[in-house]
Amino acid sequence: MNRLITSVICSLVGINTMLAVDPSRPRLVVGIMVDQLRTDYIEYLQNLFGEKGFRRLMKDGAFLKDVDFKVPGLDKVSGTAMIYTGAYPRMNGISAATVYDPTRQDMSPALNDPSIIGNFTSETYSPANLRLSTLSDEVAIDGAGLGWVYSIAPDPQQSIIMAGHAGNSAFWINDNTGRWATSTYYKDTPAGLSQRNYSEPLSSRLDTMQWKPLLPLARYPGLPAHKRQFEFRHTFPKADRNVFRMYTSSPLVNTEVTDVAVMYLKDLHIGQRGDAIDMLNIGYTAAPYKYVKDGDYRLELEDSYIRLDAQLSRLFEAIDKYVGLDNTLIYLASTGYYDDSVQDDDRYRLPSGTFSVKRAMSLLNSYLAARYGNGDYVDTYSRGHVYLDRKKIEDKKLNIDEVAAAARDFLVKMSGVSDAFTMGDIMASSVPSMEGLRLASDPKTGGDVILHFNPGWTVVDDTRFPNDIQVIRSAMVQTPFFMMGPSVPNVTVSTPVDATAIAPTVSRVLRIRSPNGTMSKPVLLE
Repeated sequence: MNRLITSVICSLVGINTMLAVDPSRPRLVVGIMVDQLRTDYIEYLQNLFGEKGFRRLMKDGAFLKDVDFKVPGLDKVSGTAMIYTGAYPRMNGISAATVYDPTRQDMSPALNDPSIIGNFTSETYSPANLRLSTLSDEVAIDGAGLGWVYSIAPDPQQSIIMAGHAGNSAFWINDNTGRWATSTYYKDTPAGLSQRNYSEPLSSRLDTMQWKPLLPLARYPGLPAHKRQFEFRHTFPKADRNVFRMYTSSPLVNTEVTDVAVMYLKDLHIGQRGDAIDMLNIGYTAAPYKYVKDGDYRLELEDSYIRLDAQLSRLFEAIDKYVGLDNTLIYLASTGYYDDSVQDDDRYRLPSGTFSVKRAMSLLNSYLAARYGNGDYVDTYSRGHVYLDRKKIEDKKLNIDEVAAAARDFLVKMSGVSDAFTMGDIMASSVPSMEGLRLASDPKTGGDVILHFNPGWTVVDDTRFPNDIQVIRSAMVQTPFFMMGPSVPNVTVSTPVDATAIAPTVSRVLRIRSPNGTMSKPVLLE
């Protein structure tokens, strides 16, 4: 028995020593997700950047200019899940930030978990609905539980996806209180973050904050004359019920995130222990600021990139100070989509119209009632997905596929609808043009009928309060990926790279397993 115990201890010591002395592996991995980051803006504005942010990434590491996510309808949450799992939404279970919950017969956050209690929040989130392992999980497993995995981001679900199932903690900014929040799924609450919530909460600082251009207006390129006459000035009055959402949508939140990241590096000593690889995941934003009153946010967007570059510089300097850039692998990815939709002024006379969801669903229900008998056949609607009341249809002993097809044929004739598909259409199709929609759709949470709308139209979901207003616009943009660290060559790749190849590429550099649902081979950086 004693020999067995000694053997086990020696084996553990051997593993620990191997991890500590392997010079080919970093001590720290820093994963950065930037919401709606675009390659063209980085290249366009690089002369306004410093030397230690984006320029350092381009000069000292690998730069993939065109990461192709392939699937339509991405958002911050589903794009992050694709990068971290190496799989499409159909496989990883995260098709959107909000999905249909059949138990509630209503829309719910994709990672909502009623069995969990919120900490500094009433939100109840966990990674239980994320069906695959993530990069973070594989880092934790590789270190036999010795490595620490932390995640911070303004958005709760993005933070949780980055922390994964095996993470120590995931923190986000609560939309109602401005406090850094987490859930009881994660057991580690850094003392410094709890102290920050009490001693210097955002709620006590917002009134003193304002966002103005960082540079003289003449230095911002490509702006019309009227944008060069007056500086923008955005404030965050606590009297506004949306004040924390306004703040987390602005580039000022990136400063708060960097402050916390630097605190983690300093106080938690991550990447400084040498017994396993630690991981710090960080969420930033480069999204258009939708609270601009005139709908023209070009100046704000350029300023956001310049400010983000400064925060990356701060972060990299802190990593170098506390861990050493030579001991760290850093990767930075975009969430893969860009939402620049805004309703154009009528004076431009562009083809447009308004699609009322309430009216459309009422007409659909009347049509189905006339065809199949009185009853309420439509359950709910969300972002192009129409959910039928399956229980009602089953009680009437009707075929759900037949009813869905009838609904599709009715809805596709409505003004503003460019196409309509049943979930059966999507899953059964082998047409190459349908591949993206098939990979984006999860039969377990997707609608019975999926609508596509004409660009230029405004879809008003007036079944909810406040109304959800969506201006339809197709924005195909290049999104980047950067990686910098030991053994990563300085190379630029201009050809498209599948987004599902990012996770195995990072895994290959770290010499760990890829996530268990990875769909692509790693990119060979040479």
